[in-house]
Amino acid sequence: MDGLLVDSEPHWRAMEREVFATVGLFLTDDECKQTTGMPILDVVRYWFARAPWIDPESPGRTVQELADAITHGVHERIAHLAEPMPGALEAIAFFGDRGIPTAIASASPMSLIEVVIDRLGIRKSLTLWHSATLEARNKPAPDVYLGTARKLGVLPANCLAFEDSGSGLRSAYDAGMRTVAVPGAFEYNDPKFSIADCILPSLSEFSAALIDTLQATEYES
Repeated sequence: MDGLLVDSEPHWRAMEREVFATVGLFLTDDECKQTTGMPILDVVRYWFARAPWIDPESPGRTVQELADAITHGVHERIAHLAEPMPGALEAIAFFGDRGIPTAIASASPMSLIEVVIDRLGIRKSLTLWHSATLEARNKPAPDVYLGTARKLGVLPANCLAFEDSGSGLRSAYDAGMRTVAVPGAFEYNDPKFSIADCILPSLSEFSAALIDTLQATEYES
């Protein structure tokens, strides 16, 4: 969802920089990009491990509280400012027009998934949506993709997953799904995306011909 369907990553990075600054950690936008695709609690833990903050004025600024503050701010920004990624709405319509069950499997909490769905106006276009926060493990573990396939009533091997992050791609790949990676330009050539069946620079490049190609390679294998 984040960075694939909705242009939310800039909002995540903006809130991370704002909230981390309250504990004396001043990150650049490029530094925030290092944790793209990670669950927000893991992001906070990542930076705490590298630059532990001790704020005598606010001793209660725990890792969880910072994660909650970032998430709350992102909710507000996305609800009013976020826009769909190029080709996202068209890709969802492609599957809907063909009666193919379509779901969101996100590392974000269910409350944020609901905000994005309403912001993009895609509630009626989706079969269901599922959050990794409701599973035992978040991405890059495969739990959310396995759970989503189970809720859809289909085998993971019969699913096609679209992912923009390395951790999300690993999650879908380890769940046994066919995968299409749509990385951001800043990491498009990163080798972590090599496990994908296909790599696209944008969902605008998605087409029926791509589905035919993926099906043909499946039969050949």
